[in-house]
Amino acid sequence: MVADRWITDWEPSTKFPLYTRANAGEVLPDPGSPLGWTLVWEPGVVMGWLDAQVSVGTFEPDEFSPTRPQVVGSFGGYLYINGQAARLFGVRAPGLSPEMIDYVYFGAHPDVPPYHPEPWHERPGNTEKLGQWMASVMSTTDLPELRDDQRLASKARLDRPDLAELTDQQLLDRAREFVPAIRALFCRHLIMTAGTSIGPGVLRAIAEALGDPGMALSLITSIGDVDSALPSHAMWALSRLDPLSEEFSVGFDHFLVQYGSRGTNEWDLRSDTWETNPSMARSLIDVMRKSDSANDPSIRNATNGQHREQITETIRTALAGQPDTLAQFNAGLRSAHVFMAGRERAKTTIIRVIHEVRMAVRELGSRHDFTPSQVCMLLNDELDAFVSDPDEYRARLIAREQQYLELFQLEPPFIITDSVKPLGQWSRRTASTATMAAAGEVLVGVPGGPGVVEGRARIILDPTDPMALEPGEILVAPVTDPAWTPLFVPAAAVVVNVGAQVSHAVIVSRELGIPCVVSVQDATNRIPNGALVRVDGGAGTVTILSL
Repeated sequence: MVADRWITDWEPSTKFPLYTRANAGEVLPDPGSPLGWTLVWEPGVVMGWLDAQVSVGTFEPDEFSPTRPQVVGSFGGYLYINGQAARLFGVRAPGLSPEMIDYVYFGAHPDVPPYHPEPWHERPGNTEKLGQWMASVMSTTDLPELRDDQRLASKARLDRPDLAELTDQQLLDRAREFVPAIRALFCRHLIMTAGTSIGPGVLRAIAEALGDPGMALSLITSIGDVDSALPSHAMWALSRLDPLSEEFSVGFDHFLVQYGSRGTNEWDLRSDTWETNPSMARSLIDVMRKSDSANDPSIRNATNGQHREQITETIRTALAGQPDTLAQFNAGLRSAHVFMAGRERAKTTIIRVIHEVRMAVRELGSRHDFTPSQVCMLLNDELDAFVSDPDEYRARLIAREQQYLELFQLEPPFIITDSVKPLGQWSRRTASTATMAAAGEVLVGVPGGPGVVEGRARIILDPTDPMALEPGEILVAPVTDPAWTPLFVPAAAVVVNVGAQVSHAVIVSRELGIPCVVSVQDATNRIPNGALVRVDGGAGTVTILSL
C-alpha cells in the first residue's frame, strides 16, 4: 500500500504555490529514484536551477530557500516544475507576460489556473537585469563556454578508470566528485533554455507582422550543429552496414563510447542507457535498417535547410525598406540558431557527466550483489554507512524498492496548488477513459515542426520496443526524450501527448526536418492505431482522415 508521502518528497511552497508536470514529464517521466534525487538532483541540478534564475536576473537569492529552492518540487517521487516561478520570469522580463510563459509550458491545457498578480511580483531591479541579459542573448554570436564544457564531459568519459579496480570508497568519491560540475552545467543548460525564447519570439512577431506566422517555424528548422540529433545520424550510418560485419562491430563500440549515456529517463541514475543495455540502441538501428535512402536524415536536413534559407531571403527582401526591423530580424535569427543549438549541447554535456555517476554507483552495487535498481534506493546520506556495511542495508533496500515501484501505479496530478493530497488519495493509473477520435475529427495541439504529411498512425508506448513502426508512418508517443529521437528518422511525422515550444521533440523534429505536433492531449489513446491521419506541424493539428 502506498504511504501518504514518499521519502524524497518536499513540502509545497506557499510563496510559489503552482507546480506542474508540464515539461517535467519529459525530463523525469517516472518517479525519481531516491539516490538519483538526493545525489544528483538536490545538490546538483536543483541548485544549478537556482543559480541560473539568479544569474539572468529573474530572482534574488533571498527569494528562495537556500537548501530546497522552490524552482521545482518532488511529490510522490515525481518531478514538478514550479509554474509560479516560471510565470514571474514573464512578469519581470521586459516584453513578456505570464500568459506567454503559460503558453510555452502548458500549451492549451484546460487545467491551468489563471495568473493572479501580487504587489511583490514586479521588481524593477530584476526587470533591468533581465533586460540586460536579453540584450546579451540577442547579440551573442558564439558560445565557446559550451565547447569547454563539452571537452570536460568527454574527458570524464575517456579518462574513466577501470571501475572494477577501484575500492568502494574510491567509487563513492568518484560518484560525488561530479556533483559540483553537474550544478554548474545545469546552470548553463537552463540559461541556454531561457535564451531559446528570445530570438524565436522576435521571429514570430516579425512573421506575424508580415502576415504569415508559419514562417517563424521554418526559420528555425534544420539549423545544424544540434548535438541531440547526432546519435540519429550515427545510427543511420550504422544501419547501412551489415550487422554481422566487423565494421559494424567497431562502429557500434565507438557509438557507445560517444553516445552511451543516452537512454529513456536518462536524468535518473536507476535508468538503463545505451551503454548499460546496448540492445536498446540495436533495436533502434534495426528500425532504421528498414528505411530506404530517402529517409537519410542528412538529406532531409539539407532539403529543409534550403527551404529555411529561401524563407530567410524572402523576409529580408520584404524588410529591405525597414532597416531597423531588418537588423532586429537578423539578430533574432542568429540568436535563435545559437541558443537552440546551445540548449541541446548543454543538455547532452550534463547527461554525459551524470552517466559517469551512474556507472560508479552501478559498480558499487553490483560487487555486493545489489541490482542497479536496489542500489538506487539508497539516499545520499546513507552512502557512507552503506560502504562500511552493505549487508546491513539489504533488507531495507529490497523493501524500499517495493514501495518505490508502487509509485509507478499513481497518476501524478498535472497541476498542484497550495497542498498535496496524501498519495493514497492520488488516482491510480487505469485504462484511459478518453474517447477514440472519429473520422473527420481534428485534434489540436501546439505547432512543433513545420510541414504537412499524411500517413498511418502508429502508437508506440516504449522506445525500447519500437519494431511496430514502419517507415513513413506517423509516430504517436506519450512523451519523447533522446531515447525516442532515432525513431524520428523513419517516421513521417511525430505527435506527442505532452510538450510545448521548448520541448525536446520540437527541437529535434525541426532539426531532422519532419512535421511535429506536441501537447495533443491523450493522443496515444484518442488516435486509433493504424488510422490514416494528416499532421500539420505548422498549424498544430492532427486530422483523422479514415479509420
